[in-house]
Amino acid sequence: MQILFFVLSGLLIVLSLLPFIRCQHWVFRVAEFVKLQLLVFQVPLLAWGFYLVADAPWIWSIQILQALLIGYHVFILVRYTKFWRKEIYEKGKDASDSIKIISCNVLQFNKEHDRFIELIRKEQPQIFLTMESDAVWENALRELESDYPNVVKVTLDNTYGMHFYTKLKVNKSQVHYFVADDIPSIEAELETEDGHRFKFFAVHPPPPSPTEEENSKERDGDLLSVAKKVRDYKMPVVVTGDFNNVAWARSSVLFKKTSKLIDARIGRGILSTFHANYWFFRVPLDLLFHSPNVFIDKLFIYPSVGSDHFPMGCTFFIDRYSDEQAEDIEELEKGEMNEVNELIAEGRKEESDNRE
Repeated sequence: MQILFFVLSGLLIVLSLLPFIRCQHWVFRVAEFVKLQLLVFQVPLLAWGFYLVADAPWIWSIQILQALLIGYHVFILVRYTKFWRKEIYEKGKDASDSIKIISCNVLQFNKEHDRFIELIRKEQPQIFLTMESDAVWENALRELESDYPNVVKVTLDNTYGMHFYTKLKVNKSQVHYFVADDIPSIEAELETEDGHRFKFFAVHPPPPSPTEEENSKERDGDLLSVAKKVRDYKMPVVVTGDFNNVAWARSSVLFKKTSKLIDARIGRGILSTFHANYWFFRVPLDLLFHSPNVFIDKLFIYPSVGSDHFPMGCTFFIDRYSDEQAEDIEELEKGEMNEVNELIAEGRKEESDNRE
């Protein structure tokens, strides 16, 4: 029993400590994703340790370390619960009407196009975004173009295609390739019917994993390039998409600090979006960040549309800059901008062997 306890404790402790090592190999970065799952296993294991410690005092050292790590996980995750929720902002008389976005990694090889189309027809968002959408998906989505006349299409068959549809006026749009010529991001300046303008950014960088990219260099470089670009925008900003990252990861924290944006999940829930088919291993990879003059009404996850990701929905409005919301902006610390620039440079130099 003691040997089993030692093995299980050692495994959970190692997985908890790996993210502290600033190595971009997938082994270290994927461990960041499963913080909630680690916590679920560590709590009963800690209780088991107290049962064994009378016969094996050496277990106290493991217990102390395990307890510290549990405390750290709780400290990080509690901000994604309603216990962290601030008072709801009261909408001003000059605020915009409510705007709804749906974004979804539809899975390039998912043939159940009708399920996603039905969701859009039912929910009628002003904006929807698809990721992993290829020519087959583009053709399937054409039936929605009568309702969504403003479209930006980046049709790729490498699982990084991206399609952006909106009922709103598009003043200008641009497709960026920050780290590679087959990894797009979409930027659009949108205008509501009541005259509010805002910047919308859609992202989908590649993930570090044993089956995809060996490291997180391209992902981190792409996301931080977006963060630097939106950093000094004066108009409201919304950035969303499949980040292939969790909000508490080091590179996501750098994204938030660099961009001067706010994580919409704070106080609203972890809201895991991947993997749709394996409930215990779900993690929140589809994120949304916004500026202090964008106010989130609701952030929610829709039922499956046949993809390995659940669609994510958000309703928000635009109002005057809020000093109260601005308190949630985290500033870069000394030396962190140099780290950001280095990560961007590494991402641009990285050459993928996975997308040939």
